[in-house]
Amino acid sequence: MANTIDDFKNKLTGGGARANRFKVNMTFPGGLTVGGATSAIEYLCSSAQLPGQTIGEIQVPFRGRNLYVAGDRTFEAWTITCYNDIEFQIRNAFEMWMNMINKMSDNSGTSTPAGYQANATVQQLNQAGTAVMTYEFFGLWPQTLGNIDVSYETTDAIETFDCTFRYNYFEAANAAGDITT
Repeated sequence: MANTIDDFKNKLTGGGARANRFKVNMTFPGGLTVGGATSAIEYLCSSAQLPGQTIGEIQVPFRGRNLYVAGDRTFEAWTITCYNDIEFQIRNAFEMWMNMINKMSDNSGTSTPAGYQANATVQQLNQAGTAVMTYEFFGLWPQTLGNIDVSYETTDAIETFDCTFRYNYFEAANAAGDITT
């Protein structure tokens, strides 16, 4: 039997997942006062990724041949892009978080992971705005806070910046709440 465009259409449930239908939520570590950043990030986070992962390989030489077996799982860093509001709510929150980990003035900071790590979620939404997949990151902390370009030549644009996070692991859950990882 030939595959048709109708066969393809029937397999693409819900019209396919749309890259612009997502929501990011983030908690900040205890003791960090971040004002409205917790609620603002849902609206001002303009891009994110669903997490990537790799299972490494172990090469085992045997009599002139190699046997490959599965190694350890590693996770890629997670980067988000945010719009910058005039009060710098999210930017300030990330700067305070990074300063809590390692102060610029004297190189001191919180050394206990539980003191500086937090959790975050990125949700894939359907066209009705309902979460169909939720990825929750555990043990998350900001690794890199990107620069903000300013220029006299830039017009009709809102500032954006990236923040890259490291995390310990993530869990994925479908719309029914079933953990898929």
